[in-house]
Amino acid sequence: MKIAVPAVNGKLCMHFGHCEQFVVFNIDKEKKNITDQESLTPPPHEPGLLPKWLSERGINCVIAGGMGARAVTLFKERGVDVITGAPAGNPADIVNQFLTGTLATGSNTCDH
Repeated sequence: MKIAVPAVNGKLCMHFGHCEQFVVFNIDKEKKNITDQESLTPPPHEPGLLPKWLSERGINCVIAGGMGARAVTLFKERGVDVITGAPAGNPADIVNQFLTGTLATGSNTCDH
């Protein structure tokens, strides 16, 4: 399993489409832990581009603060799970909270 978290300045970027990078975590689903991570620099933002770009890199899940409804739909069409409403914080901490079922999410911070 691969989880991507949009990041800016080493923290979760609250606006998915405008992040500096995606921190990608390889996950051992049985052990529920991170086995490896890497950072990917996204192409320049264009509506609808990132769901295709990330799914082509084997991403199964995206954890974001906010994401537009169209991006959510495009991810789901590609079989990628989307979790929105994640708090700003360290991407590895957020993923570990998700894996242990302790990630507290709020509302989707994106309004488009």
